[in-house]
Amino acid sequence: MNDRSDSSPHEPVTPDALLHTGAGGEVSAEDLVLASGRDVTPQNLAWAERKLAAEGPAALDKLLP
Repeated sequence: MNDRSDSSPHEPVTPDALLHTGAGGEVSAEDLVLASGRDVTPQNLAWAERKLAAEGPAALDKLLP
């Protein structure tokens, strides 16, 4: 029996070339908030803007695995 009953053995796999964080381009405060798993609120956007000002786009890379 298949241990992965929630997925089909013939599901397509996303190619590595299409998987990216977007950190190669411009990172917005909203991107950082969403990557952190937080809701987009004025307080969280302010946090993200401060973090981006201090760390630059690398702030997003630090949040993602």
